[in-house]
Amino acid sequence: MPPHRPALSRRGFLTATAGAALALAPGPARALAAAPGPFGRYGSPKRRLTPLTLYVDPQGRGDFTSVQAAVTAAGSGRTLVLAPGTYRETVAVDPSRTEMTWIGASENPRDVVIVYDHAAGTPKPGGGTYGTTGSATTTLQADGFTARWITFANDWLRAGHPDITGTQAVAVKVQGDRSAFLHCRFLGHQDTLYADSTALSAFARQYFRDCYVEGDVDFVFGRATAVYEQCHFHTLNRTDLAAAPYGFVFAPSTAVANPHGYLVVRSRISSAAPDAYYKLARPWVPGSDTTARPMLTVRDTWLGPGIDAVAPYANMSDAYPWQRQRFAEYRNTGPGAAVTVPENRPQLTGAEAARHTPAAYLGDWIPDRPARPRRATPSVSIG
Repeated sequence: MPPHRPALSRRGFLTATAGAALALAPGPARALAAAPGPFGRYGSPKRRLTPLTLYVDPQGRGDFTSVQAAVTAAGSGRTLVLAPGTYRETVAVDPSRTEMTWIGASENPRDVVIVYDHAAGTPKPGGGTYGTTGSATTTLQADGFTARWITFANDWLRAGHPDITGTQAVAVKVQGDRSAFLHCRFLGHQDTLYADSTALSAFARQYFRDCYVEGDVDFVFGRATAVYEQCHFHTLNRTDLAAAPYGFVFAPSTAVANPHGYLVVRSRISSAAPDAYYKLARPWVPGSDTTARPMLTVRDTWLGPGIDAVAPYANMSDAYPWQRQRFAEYRNTGPGAAVTVPENRPQLTGAEAARHTPAAYLGDWIPDRPARPRRATPSVSIG
């Protein structure tokens, strides 16, 4: 059993997760030595990539110094190029700003970090607390949003706020349809990546490729139709708990009418915690939607020893057992995928698996993804 690690400071958390010990997976970012300047090969305010391109740089070399200022000034169809830097702010894209693209100019997500430190229980000015949704560093409600090579983070830490019991701290909440994230990182602890929709009847489709997500409790959650292809999920160690489980990777809350929930394909799950200290998933119900029927399919994915292979699923409420939800696996590998108790590991047949593909989940939307995606293996470097 690996030793417990000391708790990091609030700022130290972000620094440590950006270190060389956690390299982006899968595949390295491209070097841009031939593209000098804060915006690399994406132009500058004096030489715009397109008339609809805006440039953001905290050092003042762009059109704006903050991401939110650029979003406020931008309408639909705008591209924001973000220079390397840490953008300590909250950002919101409302539903009217559709078809927006954000690009990390260096094409290395470690260089462009959008981060803040609100938790659900953080007191708000004027009274009350932020709640889970209000804790989000970045909130994206518009359809057609795309982000490339950007880190979305929430560096609030339990250890720094022992008086706060609402410890959910969202890095990004995504609600729009046709939202794509390519080579991005999502850093947090509880409720890191909130893949959701604007309403029960809105079946928002979201696509994550070559992304890295880390956290502990329910750190990928929500009711979106979300495809995670060639992504890396990393469970954190904890010093505040004496026994397992430390948390849950996925907590979908798929609407009962939605035929497609979360699909994890050709990905991997690693851990900094002791072996078998994490569950693969639990259904997020009851919640705001007590009629939810959560759906998660994990296929062709490597599950590391941090996942409890004997009992990988748990209930959020015993009145809504996971066995009545739509959880399934197919052709997974690794020590966390070992089928030791068959009734605890629901498996798809080949015919059933043919209906659980990115194309089936995304329908008529074809996001930018490789024509021949590779299958992840344990040798891939971690995030």
